Amino acid sequence: MDRLIKYINWDYSFVSPEWLWLLCLLPFVGWFIIRKQARRQSDQLYTGRRATQQQFNSKNRWIAQLFKSLIIIDLAALGLMIMAMARPVHTASDEYLQEQYKNGIDIVMAIDVSASMLAMDFEPNRMEAAKAVAKEFIEGRKGDRIGLVIYAGEAYTACPSTLDYAMLNRQIDEIGLAQLDNGTAIGTGLGTAVARLRDDNLPSKVIIILTDGSNNAGIIEPTAAAELAKAKNIRVYTIGVGSNGEAPTPVITPFGVRYENMPVEIDETTLKSIAAITDGKYFRATDETSLRSIYREIDQLEKRRQLDKRMTIEPPAEPVWFLSIALMLLLLSFLIKRYYFPIQHD
Repeated sequence: MDRLIKYINWDYSFVSPEWLWLLCLLPFVGWFIIRKQARRQSDQLYTGRRATQQQFNSKNRWIAQLFKSLIIIDLAALGLMIMAMARPVHTASDEYLQEQYKNGIDIVMAIDVSASMLAMDFEPNRMEAAKAVAKEFIEGRKGDRIGLVIYAGEAYTACPSTLDYAMLNRQIDEIGLAQLDNGTAIGTGLGTAVARLRDDNLPSKVIIILTDGSNNAGIIEPTAAAELAKAKNIRVYTIGVGSNGEAPTPVITPFGVRYENMPVEIDETTLKSIAAITDGKYFRATDETSLRSIYREIDQLEKRRQLDKRMTIEPPAEPVWFLSIALMLLLLSFLIKRYYFPIQHD
């Protein structure tokens, strides 16, 4: 029963979808059968009493409706057989997904921790919102090794790629301005993330780099780091964080830190270039909701890429369910015809 319930939700793909064009012929087949039957009925003559004729017509109408129902059953069975010929694959079955994602992919999250990430256009600020959404993203991945790089004027690996998500989340909780030099070294942050994924034997490698500013520190140009990522077959998703216009931003003064409304300046051109070079995608997050949606989209993009790669292998078709239902429908149709229309089948 659990297996039947699972199949109710349509999660099939077809290895040979060209066969599905035959489904377009089903309405014409049904029309031809009905028209042929109507002609046969018009040739039948009946003479007798009016009461007997009315009784006969009433029964005949019921049989006509039954005959039309049988046509629908036969067409449904034929449609299922055509779909079986298209080699259906149940891509969302538990067994399939378990095999599909068992090896996972390698992901490094590079998060900007410069002072501007304390700007309060997010709740409570950009950094805390980025940390919370990153942890949600981690919870949604299964079987992936995920690492963490943090950067400002310099960069370092806060957590190597791991399957221990609890430890990774603890490292994310500890993210702060800490001992890093101030500034935004996007190239250095990306280069450090690439170094964490330097193993060329990994089947799929992804970097998600998040920043709220422009590259103004470090010795590595962002595009040069992107070219290195491309050479290592690493896909980079870039996220620009910050509302449009101005935002309350911390400013360090001799008297301490104070907040001033500062313009939001994100080098979107560079971030788009990084994504384009590495076959990734650039996103702009202007609030917590859009940031959360971006991580969801990245999550789905990577899962679809894995699925597409898997489908090129042509997994074994699963037509049994379609053929079984078709057989049951044909058997039902046969039994009804033998019982109600015995003359037509003798």
